[in-house]
Formats: sequence, C-alpha cells, structure tokens
Amino acid sequence: MASFVAHYHGLFRWEVFVLAALTTTLLQVLSNLANDYGDSVHGADSADRQGPIRAVQSGVISPKEMKRAMVIMAVLSFLSGIALLYIALTDWVVLLAFVGLGILAIAAAITYTSGSKPYGYAGLGDISVFLFFGLVGVLGTYFLHTLKFSFPLILPAISLGLFSASVLNINNIRDIDSDIKAGKNSIPVRIGRRAAVRYNWFLILAGNVSLVAFVLVEQAWGGLLALLVAPIMISIAKAVADPGKTSPQLDPYLKKMAMSTLIWVLVFGAGIVFLR
Repeated sequence: MASFVAHYHGLFRWEVFVLAALTTTLLQVLSNLANDYGDSVHGADSADRQGPIRAVQSGVISPKEMKRAMVIMAVLSFLSGIALLYIALTDWVVLLAFVGLGILAIAAAITYTSGSKPYGYAGLGDISVFLFFGLVGVLGTYFLHTLKFSFPLILPAISLGLFSASVLNINNIRDIDSDIKAGKNSIPVRIGRRAAVRYNWFLILAGNVSLVAFVLVEQAWGGLLALLVAPIMISIAKAVADPGKTSPQLDPYLKKMAMSTLIWVLVFGAGIVFLR
C-alpha cells in the first residue's frame, strides 16, 4: 500500500519496496512460529482445538526446535530491517528511532502468545495488529520511500489495520470454545460470538469507507477500483455471521479475508498507478 502511494507521488524506490516486503514477510513468519509455540505452551492448542493442526501441538516439531526457529527468524528479521534502514535513511537519529521501532515489532511478534504474560491472552491482539499491520507498516514504509510523512495516508493505513484485525477476529471466533477453556481472553471470548460478528462487520465496512475518504482527499480516483473487492469481503462477513457454521467451517474464511485484503491492495495500486 505504502509503495503504491509512493509511486503515485513519484517517490517510489525499488530497493525500499523489496527490503520492506522481505522484512514484513520475515516478521509474519516469526509471528506465526511464536503463535504456534505460545498457544501450545499455554494450552490454547489442546486436543479440543478445532482449527488446523499446529506443529508443536501435533508433535511434528518439538518446543525446543520451535524456539530455535523463532530465534533464527528474529535474527533474520532484524538483519533485513537493518539493511532496509541503511539504504533508506541518512539521518542517524531517525535511523535509531526506526531501529527501536523494529525491535518493538519483533518483540510484539514474539510476545503475542509467548512469554509469561502474552498480550494476546489479554485480548490486546487486535490493537497490536491494527498498529503494526496498519499504521506502522504503511506510514513507516512510506517514510522510508519518501523521507516524508503523508497525513492522508493514515486513511488507507487504517483500512489495512482494520482488515488485518478482521483476519484475527475471524480466527478468534473460530477458536472461541478452545480459547475459553485455555483462558485466552480474545475479543470474541470477552464480548461473545454475536457481538464479535458485529465487530467483524464494522472492521470490513469501516476499512472500505476509510479508503473512499482517502480517494476523496487525494483525488486518486483510480483507487476506487479497490471497492470491486468489497463484495467478496461482505460475502466473508455474511458467512462468518452464520451461527450454523462450525469452527472447521469458519477456517477457510480467515484465509479468504487475508487473500482478499492482498487483492484489495493490488487492485487499489493498479488503479492509482495506471488510472491517474
């Protein structure tokens, strides 16, 4: 998203795009490994869990091996991030600030479900996802391209944060029964499935409204192409709202929400790049 907008503003840098994408991917892998490990250790990935089989839970990978993999991914994420900052920034004060932000991102990825007090078990995962997958990821990457801050970019950053929170929310609706038994107080556990469904509608609809606001402010009319993906997201919201769907039946929809978000960004980017 940030790279598309940087291109729209004539300030795109390929090296920033490649290294930012690599760093983000490594952080996502780290987060998934830490989540697998943490949920197994804390009991959320028990025999009662109805989602996909997890590596540590099933015994395919031992906890020790998973911890080693987490360390490797944390180091790779850090090195990729340092390379990104080195080629993008010249001001050492700004560079050090971004290093701190990167360390915070690594810590957030690991401590979501790992550690003695994982914040995901306190229902704070949605806030973290909104901040790092939305505001920090988009605004930070745009700054690395341009060395500028764009206030209107907050709007599509909000969109991505909300859509990412929707992916997590669908995941947590799916796991609500096993999470209750494990003491994992996710948002759906705290507010109940019916309210979590309404919350999911808000995330999807507000994300698309935020995009429209950005298009109006920037007059980047091609960005409205992203609304072609909105019916897919709405169909996902409808499916998640179906009380008759079991946990295994909900699992495909969190994957569909993640993929539709990616497609949404790509269609948005194609619109603002080719339909000026």
